[in-house]
Amino acid sequence: MYDRENRYRMEDTMNAGRLEYTENGITHVAARRCDVVRISMSGAVLLFLTKVDLPRQFYLDIPDARITKIGSVLMKNYANNTAEIRFLRLLTQKELDRIFVFSTHPAHRDRVLDVRSW
Repeated sequence: MYDRENRYRMEDTMNAGRLEYTENGITHVAARRCDVVRISMSGAVLLFLTKVDLPRQFYLDIPDARITKIGSVLMKNYANNTAEIRFLRLLTQKELDRIFVFSTHPAHRDRVLDVRSW
């Protein structure tokens, strides 16, 4: 499935993120904080403060941009506390613009949010 989809260009960003996933089947929901350092319509690269053993599937929330419950799949876990993930659905351009508006990365300093579109 993932080898046939289009590749979208990743852009640098710096947003706070939160992962939600179940541990021990359905009995316990865990949450971990992370930073979204690169993002595209189809995936992202996440940075963690400590080593985290992520499950294969989880939800990504970007609270500043008010984007919740993005279904995600772990593609690769790197040794430097980063992980590459793929989204189960493509993000819309409006969602990406909203993420970039709330980004603290210098490349997105002059982005503004068009409130008429929301």
